[in-house]
Amino acid sequence: MSRRFRLLTAAIGIAAFAWLLFATLEQALSTAQRFMTLPLGIRWLIGAVLAVMLVAGVAFGAYWLRPRKKRAIVAAPDRETIAARIDALRDQHAGTESLRAELDELDRRRASRRIHLALFGEISVGKSALIAALLPGAQAASDARGGTTREVTLYDGLAPDGDTWTIADVPGSAEADGEAHERLARDEVLRAHAVIYVCAGDLTRTQASEVRWLGYFGKPMVLAVNKADQWTDAEREAILTRVTAHAEGMPDAIVTTSAGGEERFTRRLTDGRVEDVRRARRPDVDALRDALARLTAPGVDALESQRENAVLARLHERTSESEAAFRAGEAERIVTRHARRAIVGAMAAVAPGTDLIVQGALAASLARDLARLYGVGVSDIEVESLLREARLTLRTGTSVVLAIAGNAFKAFPGLGTLGGGVLHAFAYALIFDSLGRALAATLAESHRLDGAEAARRMRELLEDGTASRLARLTELTRDAWRGSRGER
Repeated sequence: MSRRFRLLTAAIGIAAFAWLLFATLEQALSTAQRFMTLPLGIRWLIGAVLAVMLVAGVAFGAYWLRPRKKRAIVAAPDRETIAARIDALRDQHAGTESLRAELDELDRRRASRRIHLALFGEISVGKSALIAALLPGAQAASDARGGTTREVTLYDGLAPDGDTWTIADVPGSAEADGEAHERLARDEVLRAHAVIYVCAGDLTRTQASEVRWLGYFGKPMVLAVNKADQWTDAEREAILTRVTAHAEGMPDAIVTTSAGGEERFTRRLTDGRVEDVRRARRPDVDALRDALARLTAPGVDALESQRENAVLARLHERTSESEAAFRAGEAERIVTRHARRAIVGAMAAVAPGTDLIVQGALAASLARDLARLYGVGVSDIEVESLLREARLTLRTGTSVVLAIAGNAFKAFPGLGTLGGGVLHAFAYALIFDSLGRALAATLAESHRLDGAEAARRMRELLEDGTASRLARLTELTRDAWRGSRGER
């Protein structure tokens, strides 16, 4: 384009802009003149409407341009706190090997000073093939049937800046009967400094949930929409728009990728013959590699705190699960022990059903032992209030207790041959089992001695006459009966 033509084009553009500005100004003055000829009331009404529209426009603009809230990230306890809890579980002879191993792995990876990445997503979305494309020398297993990766495999490769990346290939989620493999994958993903979440189209509800889960733990994340070479440009843009909406701002970047692989097609030759052709597709992972480079640019030291927070947050969950499981097992033993004592004490009853009020001292011991297990301090007044609620529950439920005891006799005839006091003994087994389980559940959930809530749960358990429960209490009653008589 010549200089003269460029000057002519610029002159025409300036003239057009000046004309448009003059026309706009003229129209504004004409409108203002007509506005001033209107009655005063109409002018005030129009002015109010314009003011409301202006305020609404400014408010919408401020809302649209506002800084987006940062995603909420779970805050983990510090390492020393979790280590102390693990040691406490170990001292109580609970299994803590995997928990301690997680802490050791946290320390090992911190000392290695390598950036760890992980690919995560459902089966058959091309995770293993993507690793082969990112790290050409790696031999990652890939199978069109899905579910090929059954364990975590680590691959080392060079990043664009020359540093070493360690990429984890993890089992795919949404696999039938693959809960154990999915837990393995999730634990490894949290150990990584950054995550590549892989999908092969729009996000399903399950995939969107996994993306939110990664965001909850604060994982730096690239969402890779794989197999993009199978779509047209219009389809690719539409899928990216939907994926972006469903990801809800959790990923740090969203890119399209093609892991390559092999394509097959039929070719007709000039002589009329037909032949099958197989050729390798060129992978396209440049956008993914660039996004990862930006994500890891701060360096391992800057990324380590986020990684440690995610690992400790998950370790906090697992430790809490282990503590809950240990306490549930101990609560079961405490309840069984007190129920057995109640059965033995009930053997001397005058007649079945004549005294179904909870044995006070034994019930108080049960409450205190369970409260101590769950770390809840209780006073004598709270224990007495609990026993009062239990007595009121039993006064209205005596007939139910006796009915269930009678059903046990019918369902398990051998129980009736042990003696006339067995019905009373079985009733006490039912009462203490119900009271103990109700109290343990209440302490586990509310971490306080709530007599009213424990009584409500106890009432529900007293009415539970399922065959499995009757069988368990029958066996407990029989064992206690035989033990009280020294039978072998």
